[in-house]
Amino acid sequence: MAFTVEPKSGDEVVPQMNVTPLVDVVLVLLITFMVITPLLTRTFWVHVPEQRTEAVDRQELERDPMPPLVVRVDHDQTLRMNGIEMPLEELPSRIRRMFAAREDHIVFFDADDAVGYGFAVQVMDRLRDGGAVTIAMLTEPLGGSPSEP
Repeated sequence: MAFTVEPKSGDEVVPQMNVTPLVDVVLVLLITFMVITPLLTRTFWVHVPEQRTEAVDRQELERDPMPPLVVRVDHDQTLRMNGIEMPLEELPSRIRRMFAAREDHIVFFDADDAVGYGFAVQVMDRLRDGGAVTIAMLTEPLGGSPSEP
């Protein structure tokens, strides 16, 4: 409900509210949200592998003729593969020989917390050069592994 008041004299200015810019801004915001809303409802499908937990008997692990390959880097940057110490340069050739006798190309990698990130990446690069397809990072000691002290 709007009404105008006539000024009593010709010199007096009567303020009037102009809502046109406000309506323009609200309409632009409305159109913007109408355009953006369908983009927010997009879904990304993530295929997570099915988790299986199987209990493995401890004696069965000890009888395994092919123990897992575990490469451990100690705090002083010494490399041990299944408990045997070796230099970094020898790692690719030795890992190739190990994979020649195995069907899987999986290596478990364990580095001490004091080992630098750069050196750990160099070791993993050498493992890849040796033919490792999967390098699994160990966050906890692998039970029954020969690399444990």
